[in-house]
Amino acid sequence: MNEWEWQLLEEKTQLESVCVFGVDLKLGDRVRLWPRAGGDIFDLALAGKVAVIESIEQDYEDKVHFAVVVDDDPGKDMGMLRQPGHRFFFSPEEVEPLV
Repeated sequence: MNEWEWQLLEEKTQLESVCVFGVDLKLGDRVRLWPRAGGDIFDLALAGKVAVIESIEQDYEDKVHFAVVVDDDPGKDMGMLRQPGHRFFFSPEEVEPLV
């Protein structure tokens, strides 16, 4: 990557919250995961699990993704440190707010 591309990455605005089913979800909120049909093996394993929103990210196509850490993951502390294999990404359509 060149310097201009790195600058674009750094300038991306963090989202404070996203409205899902009439509920404003923000960092630290709990959600139930409902992955879309046709996903991979992780989607099958995570279906119905409860997770905490670790970050809300928006890609360069303006699609929103929740980075979540699953409650019953024995390595969830690693997920909170943004380590691979312990953070999972879901769209707003794939999460159910737990209020």
